[in-house]
Amino acid sequence: MGTVKKLCIVFFCSLFLLSWIFSVAAVAAVENTTIQVNVGVVVDLDQPSQSGKMYLSCIKMAIEDFYASHAHFKTRLVLNTRDSKQTVVGAAAAALDLIKNVEVQAILGPVTSMQASFVVNLGDQAHVPILSFSATSPSLTSLQSSYFFRITQTDSHQVKAVSAIVKNFGWRQVVPIYVDNTYGEGVIPFLIDALQEIDAHVPYRSVIPASATDVQIEKELHKLMTKQTRVFIVHMLPKLCTKLFAKAKEVGMMGKGYVWIMTNGVGNRLWSIPPVFLNSMQGVLGVETDVPRTEELENFKKRWKRRFQQDNPAIIDVDVDVFGFRAYDAAFALAYAVEEVGFNTNSDFRNRNDSVNSTDLDTFEVSQYGLKLSQAISNTSFKGLAGDFRLDDGQLQASNFKIVNVNGDGVRTIAFWTPENGMVKTLNSANTSKLSTSKCNLSPIIWPGDSLSVPRGWEIPTNDKKLRIGVPVKIGFSEFVKVTKNPSTNTTEVTGFSIDVFEAAVEVLPYALPFEFIPFENYSDGTMAGTYNDLVYQVYLEKFDAVVGDTTIRANRSLYVDFTMPYTESGVVMVVPIRDTRSKNAWVFLKPLTWDLWLTTFCFFIFIGFVIWVLEHQINEDFRGPPSHQVGTSFWFAFSTVVFSHRERVVSNLARFLMIIWVFVVLVLTQSYTANLASLLTVEQLQPTFTNIKDILRKGENVGCMENSFVCELLMKQIGFHESKLKGMNSMEECDEALSKGSGKGGIAAVVDETPNMKLFIAKYCSKYTMIGPIYKTDGFGFVFPKRSPLVPDISQAVLSVMEGEKIMKIESKWFSQESNCEDNSRTPRISSNSLGLESFWGLFLIAGVASILALIIFVACFFYKHRHVLEQPDSRTSSRWRRVRAMIEIFNEKDLNSHTFKSRQQEEGLAGVGEEAKASPNRNWPESPFSYANDTDKIFGFYEGQQTPSTTSHASPGMVH
Repeated sequence: MGTVKKLCIVFFCSLFLLSWIFSVAAVAAVENTTIQVNVGVVVDLDQPSQSGKMYLSCIKMAIEDFYASHAHFKTRLVLNTRDSKQTVVGAAAAALDLIKNVEVQAILGPVTSMQASFVVNLGDQAHVPILSFSATSPSLTSLQSSYFFRITQTDSHQVKAVSAIVKNFGWRQVVPIYVDNTYGEGVIPFLIDALQEIDAHVPYRSVIPASATDVQIEKELHKLMTKQTRVFIVHMLPKLCTKLFAKAKEVGMMGKGYVWIMTNGVGNRLWSIPPVFLNSMQGVLGVETDVPRTEELENFKKRWKRRFQQDNPAIIDVDVDVFGFRAYDAAFALAYAVEEVGFNTNSDFRNRNDSVNSTDLDTFEVSQYGLKLSQAISNTSFKGLAGDFRLDDGQLQASNFKIVNVNGDGVRTIAFWTPENGMVKTLNSANTSKLSTSKCNLSPIIWPGDSLSVPRGWEIPTNDKKLRIGVPVKIGFSEFVKVTKNPSTNTTEVTGFSIDVFEAAVEVLPYALPFEFIPFENYSDGTMAGTYNDLVYQVYLEKFDAVVGDTTIRANRSLYVDFTMPYTESGVVMVVPIRDTRSKNAWVFLKPLTWDLWLTTFCFFIFIGFVIWVLEHQINEDFRGPPSHQVGTSFWFAFSTVVFSHRERVVSNLARFLMIIWVFVVLVLTQSYTANLASLLTVEQLQPTFTNIKDILRKGENVGCMENSFVCELLMKQIGFHESKLKGMNSMEECDEALSKGSGKGGIAAVVDETPNMKLFIAKYCSKYTMIGPIYKTDGFGFVFPKRSPLVPDISQAVLSVMEGEKIMKIESKWFSQESNCEDNSRTPRISSNSLGLESFWGLFLIAGVASILALIIFVACFFYKHRHVLEQPDSRTSSRWRRVRAMIEIFNEKDLNSHTFKSRQQEEGLAGVGEEAKASPNRNWPESPFSYANDTDKIFGFYEGQQTPSTTSHASPGMVH
């Protein structure tokens, strides 16, 4: 057994030795057949933060990992490293050396955006692709080079995440602090655009040189402290950023009330910043590029840590950041592209310019594989360490960002920002709803000064400075603003409705707001120092911080200042005298009803008279006789119903039914007419002397307006009054005196001013004047502040709170109590005829009309049915339909002796009277009424030739037409 074991061991050792020999031979064979492709690496190797060495280490590991997993590839990248020495010239010299002397096919780097802008130009001329993994300035996009590839996100991608933070907390003003170079300036246009989209303003930009000293930084910070804005966006690299925050903490700008937001230039490196520097950045928010945590990434971090410590044992506490991951992916992508192009062993450059006078930059050669390699890089895509690697027009696609908060010795993630959903609390696919405006949805934030409450974003610069608030100096309408001077104490007291509303709004604010009122006056005589437009313009000139008073919100003023929400009614109205317009003319009796109601009533009288005549003609002696008598009787009967004095009786049921309805209609009409006429003759009818400002203009009347008000200008420019027709007013008493005189005696026909002022005037003289309008729209009175002042939204919200509470009722009662002594004449009087119209009675007429038509239909149907035998006679050569109609008319015109009215009369007079009547007409061929033959079945009607009227016979003669 021992011999067998020994033989087995010898056998396996021999087999292992043979395998090793063959593998070494295979590797040697591969090395002999692979193509070496030179590539350059330009990084800052002597940088204090050691980031350049970190990037180089990542690139080397990427090359090793790539060919370990792609051993069958025929190409191999050979790295040629150069130190850029942290300068633009150093980076350009390094790139020039690599292109001209080493003839590299591509360059990884350089690190900064300023360095990249020079190196890209060299690569463009030599057709050498430049792959930068850390140059983020958007200005590089304008180079439009087909040989430049940005293997990182441009800074323009993160501005949306920054603006989302500002929007979420409702800050309205932001000050960017950025380094004065290509990296700092490139992002500012994009940042301002993003802030404008959320209605945030940039009142000031703080630019700090890249090599700024502590004295320069401190000077700039003191300048920022004099501004109101307390929200700062810092865009610079870590070295300068740490100096800025150290000095900010020293001058007291890292305390409560301040907001600091860092872009990912520092946010991506917060994990590697030593705690001694983080101590001065407590409470700062930052934007960091989000790299998905994968198993491959975690394994790489561990391997990189060991590898870096072995290569750099003197460097400790260095961690790889997202730019290191991008450098790793950039090397991977380049290796893929080089293999795709398929380099030959002969990859010499060719001369591009043989001119004798060419400069050193023109004499280097051009890569013959540059264009193909550039296209291959553009088409490369794979799953990298930092996420999906895919280029679009040479740019890496936008990815997610983390919103982080510096707290203690570390950094906490409080939210995320995605291009699809904006700011979200987590990246959980099951919860991608947008973050609501509620601030509590974010993870807890420790703000500067260890505060848990969200800073409001602005402060009064110094504690001893008060807001300088200008107020107008007025003579009339002092209920809004009244300036009173005390000569003994040399003090000025400002009171009024506007003042009380402003002070009540300030009390609602969650913070103290010191202020002082300054009258806008001429110190020589105490009069107002200009118009209201001049007063508002003082805020634009920064002579006043605000204006409080009866200042109207107008479009031309809003070009220079901002207004709060209005606290009074809006509009411009005119006040005119009122007069008693009770009618004193002879035709006042026609006014209670409108003309259409008069006409409709008249037509219905005629129609009802006609219908009654039709229904009563055959059976009522009152509606018979000569035609003129019948027409007169019908009209008399219908119109006499107005006073219910009709003497004619109606005997048919249809007529009685119709009269019941018609009498009710007439009753309603007469009662309404009587009531309205009594009102017109007895009730006081107060109407304005003018109802339209155009009427005053057309008649050339004088108009009054308040001095220093925009209304006078409005009357001239908008309505067209001549300046000579405008009279300046200063008080309510002056207005009353001028209106009482009238325009013809040197006074005015109307006074035009804003609604709140005119309501006060009407309240004092409620029995003499009325208010017409508004004749011009305005937004009411508001408080004035500088453009985009952070106080505007706070004061506006406070004003709304005051207007919705009981406080405003007390203030109005204090200053406008006299209004309760009069009726409310503030509304525009509705000028109408006070006449009753058809719209109030059309229902009654409809009922009467339907009843009349229905009665006619029933009567006609019964009549034709009763005498249908006349229409049923057969046609003959001499007969016609028209003769039958005439016969029916003749029948209708005769008495209906079978009616109960005539039967009663016959019974009284006796049958003899009927015989005598028949003898009195010896030439008649048929009785008085054909109804006498209604029961005689042996007699029929017939039309003989040449006979005009029907004749009755017992039997048909030979000449009868059948």
